[in-house]
Amino acid sequence: MLADSKIIEQTEKWIRDVIIACNFCPFAAAEVKKGSVRYVVVHETELQPCLDIVLTEMQLLEEDEKIETTLLIFPEHLDAFDDFLYFHEMNEDALIENDYEGIFQLATFHPNYQFDEVPEEDPANYTNRSPYPMLHILREESIEKALDRYPD
Repeated sequence: MLADSKIIEQTEKWIRDVIIACNFCPFAAAEVKKGSVRYVVVHETELQPCLDIVLTEMQLLEEDEKIETTLLIFPEHLDAFDDFLYFHEMNEDALIENDYEGIFQLATFHPNYQFDEVPEEDPANYTNRSPYPMLHILREESIEKALDRYPD
């Protein structure tokens, strides 16, 4: 098992070398530079505790505005893409049930990411392929502000 620091280092490298370098997200560079991205490695493998961890992160983001966004990294769980999608769906439901709809948004990344009705090797899938299964919690208000600066 890799140390958390190594997993985070690999994730940061992927963000720099893929997400920022390929400009998949024009907002990522500024937040990485500011150091406002929180990285959390989750070793838990049971569904309910993982759901609880995601909710706890949303609560933390609500309380601490210095943290812009959180990447939850699951290096030992959710390898099967269908399981990961189910987990994401459960978290979307929890987001609504806990009145975080309109406050936070969940983005998904996975080593085997495949958009619905898109062939497995389609290049579009690579925009969401990552070294580990990950959930990205974003502040909707920040997304809206960033989109105002990047209308195209």
